[in-house]
Amino acid sequence: MTSRDLSLAAQAVLDAANGAQSYGPDDCLNESRWVAAAALRAAADQITPYTVSEMDGAAFARNKLLAIAAELEAQ
Repeated sequence: MTSRDLSLAAQAVLDAANGAQSYGPDDCLNESRWVAAAALRAAADQITPYTVSEMDGAAFARNKLLAIAAELEAQ
């Protein structure tokens, strides 16, 4: 999966992470996608540590953050 295959949300997170570190986006030492995914997972756990229901706003937001994190990790 190339960065062009990412959703707009995941690409925005990756762009921000790449801009915050010293390596280029294609550098083999660039771990920004995993750092960004870990930050999203931590933020999701702060929203609510578990899924209450799909209708619950907090659970919905948590699931969206976890989906973006998974997308970044899969790239």
